[in-house]
Amino acid sequence: MKDQWRLDDQICFMLYKASRLIARAYKPLLDPLHLTYTQYVTMIALWENDNQTVTDLGRRLDLDSGTLTPLLKKLEKEGLVERRRNPTDERKVIVSLTLAGMEMAKVALHVPSDISDELKITEHEIKSLRSILVKLRPRDDT
Repeated sequence: MKDQWRLDDQICFMLYKASRLIARAYKPLLDPLHLTYTQYVTMIALWENDNQTVTDLGRRLDLDSGTLTPLLKKLEKEGLVERRRNPTDERKVIVSLTLAGMEMAKVALHVPSDISDELKITEHEIKSLRSILVKLRPRDDT
């Protein structure tokens, strides 16, 4: 029975370790941009599709409003995004990139290739890993 309980054989533990490793690898790449990893993926979601509601953005990032709202306030304070009420439905808040937020996309272009280099993982390996991880997502995830 002891052989059954090897920690490194547990996929949950390996994913946990990999997630922590990747977050640590991103830190020195994102520090010059003054972004945390969560802020960075938020910016990517907006570079991909600007002018999203907070609800849609939270769904896309799998973040609740208690986590997303302070994050957006910080990005807004940094001048990267702006939040405004939807004029047709004031219950909804639209998040939009500012000019500085759009320009940051150009400054951050090196990050994906730098992270690949840092992790010593090839493009082929990234594609293979991505295809496996996609299978773990809920079916209604975009």
